[in-house]
Amino acid sequence: MAEFTLLSALLVGLLGGVHCVGMCGGIVAAFSFRTDGSKPPFRLHLGYNIGRVLSYTLFGALAGALGASLNLLGIHSLQIVLYALAQAVMILLGLYLAGWNRWVLVFEKAGGALWSRLQPLFKKLLPVKSLPGALLAGMVWGWLPCGLVYSVLVAALAAGSATSGAALMLAFGLGTLPNLLGMALFAQQLQPFMQQAGVRMVAGALVAGFGVWGLLRLVL
Repeated sequence: MAEFTLLSALLVGLLGGVHCVGMCGGIVAAFSFRTDGSKPPFRLHLGYNIGRVLSYTLFGALAGALGASLNLLGIHSLQIVLYALAQAVMILLGLYLAGWNRWVLVFEKAGGALWSRLQPLFKKLLPVKSLPGALLAGMVWGWLPCGLVYSVLVAALAAGSATSGAALMLAFGLGTLPNLLGMALFAQQLQPFMQQAGVRMVAGALVAGFGVWGLLRLVL
């Protein structure tokens, strides 16, 4: 069976920046200013994002372990279905990023109930004053429902092992770092650029292209 590569996961995280800026903009803004109006040191922003990526990696390990257990039970055909589903979700995600379709938001709504329970905990962690606090807040941030995360997570189910699933989500998380760290430093300059129709369409077409290529690799 064709594999969802680490490079694909990395590029999805990077090209999905148009979604990250919109989805996580409010959280990044909350991290970017203290109650006295001053900006926190960069190490705290780094801590938030390391915590977030750690959560993604944990999700990937759990998903990969679940997929591996299904394989041990002899349900090999289910892994193929999961892989095909991951590519289909990737296509829908690309169409959403380009502004052509909003079906992928169903995945985000499905995770909304869990986030509503975690949000009070997240608010209690603010304002963050230490690096350990930033790491913890970032790990909770990782639970924010996101179509990008869920699409790669489905691929992690078909990865074949906990290690492979964790590696996929780690690669994806690293791909999101430039956009979210950049937004923390240059929000006023970055957000208008990322929301331009042309930028959205190019990023969306590339992400959808990954899904189409994945399906072609599965059948060829």
